[in-house]
Amino acid sequence: MIFHLKKDGPAADRSRRALGNKSGGMGLCLNFLLFAGKLFAGTVTGSVAVTADAFNNLSDAGSSAVTLFCFRMADKQPDREHPFGHGNIEYISGLFVAVAIVFTGFEVLRSSVGKIFSPSVSEWGLIPLLILAFSILAKLWMFVFNRSLGKKSGSAALLAVAKDSLSDVFATSVVLAGALIERFAGLVLDGYLGVAIALLILYAGYSAMKDTLDPLLGRHPDPALVQQIERSVLSHPGIRGMHDLIVHEYGPGKIMVSLHAEVSDQGNIVAVHSLVDQAERELKDQFHCDAVIHADPVVTDDRITNEVQQKLSALVQLIDPSVSIHDFRMTRGTDYTKLIFDVVVPYAFRLTDRQVAASIQNAVKALDPSYRAVVQVDKPPC
Repeated sequence: MIFHLKKDGPAADRSRRALGNKSGGMGLCLNFLLFAGKLFAGTVTGSVAVTADAFNNLSDAGSSAVTLFCFRMADKQPDREHPFGHGNIEYISGLFVAVAIVFTGFEVLRSSVGKIFSPSVSEWGLIPLLILAFSILAKLWMFVFNRSLGKKSGSAALLAVAKDSLSDVFATSVVLAGALIERFAGLVLDGYLGVAIALLILYAGYSAMKDTLDPLLGRHPDPALVQQIERSVLSHPGIRGMHDLIVHEYGPGKIMVSLHAEVSDQGNIVAVHSLVDQAERELKDQFHCDAVIHADPVVTDDRITNEVQQKLSALVQLIDPSVSIHDFRMTRGTDYTKLIFDVVVPYAFRLTDRQVAASIQNAVKALDPSYRAVVQVDKPPC
């Protein structure tokens, strides 16, 4: 997702709703018109590909109606049952569109395979051909229209509708090409073209489904957003580092941020609290989000602690350059010294978390037999 940082907030929500209503209303009217035209053309010609394409447009009209409804629901204010608002309904709308696309694809595939085994010659006149040509131009315009609105609003639902419109352009183009071949060359390709359309529709549905499922399941935040949050937090002189960043998404442009900020263990607790509050307010002002920052005290002026931390950082780099540590502290006992820290390991790493922890613990023992490593394995920001 693309975050337009200066445009989030109530004004952006109103703009997103207006764009969603515009797309849904236009799609509902135009798709129903195309359905009626293609149904007429399919009935006149007896072409299964044209009739299937007509019902594809009917499902698009239904999807547009759902888009209108879901954008209105997404604009509802937070309530007792939904304290973070209703923004995720936009993703649910996009998912519904994707499911409708896939369902249509299977129906087109079924009827097209039947036409292959029972072929019949279609009667192609000028009017059905003109209807198909008009449909291609209309869907091409709808693709450009919805893609533009989707990019402006950052809406996965509108981008899914745009992808569906583009698949319709290819599908109807294939039908028109087959009609021209059948009329002028006498070669009956109706069933085979229907299969090709079905595959295009199914691919569009899969692609749209992935785009809408990712934010619902919880995806990795935009790297640009992570960098901007880091710059904002680390701009405060009293904050020496940050980790455990989590970005929770509750709809387009509606996020909650939580993270750990590293501060000196010698700092005054009241001053640290004031520093963290200020960092939270700045995040809210910049990104229009709720922010929660946990202050992690770290040792900054103990020579031995700093030297051991540097050696430990070098050791974990030997495991893999992508591995790093944070939250390091030492607890000295009578028999041994505990080295307590978190280690950040990439997703899909070649070693399991347990193997990583065991490797580090063995390396720490080799570094000094009196050391014991207490390791917590973390993942990168999410």
